[in-house]
Amino acid sequence: MPGLALDHVQVAMPVGGEAAARDFFGGLLGLDEITKPAELAARGGCWFALGSLELHLGIDTDFRAATKAHVAFRSEALADLQQRLTGAGHMAIADTPVDGRARFFTADPFGNRIEFIAA
Repeated sequence: MPGLALDHVQVAMPVGGEAAARDFFGGLLGLDEITKPAELAARGGCWFALGSLELHLGIDTDFRAATKAHVAFRSEALADLQQRLTGAGHMAIADTPVDGRARFFTADPFGNRIEFIAA
């Protein structure tokens, strides 16, 4: 549809998960944290930017990890990223390449599935 563009994706996390989210998404993956608007900050959670797109982590008081639905990140250094994740104690499960591009899955600190795919 003309005029539409992806702005952000939101992923749920449990109450009190902000520090773990910052360590994983900001520290390990290198996403830049952005300030939540004042009218939303009291809800908790944290937001990150990746270029012009945003990843929002929102609090869900009835949190259940998304084990099928997922966010996918494209990487020009997939092997290095996989090594960084496994070195930090996270799983990296290879899967069937898509259109000749290698990929693997991991989980964030809350158990949400995340895909990484070669650029």
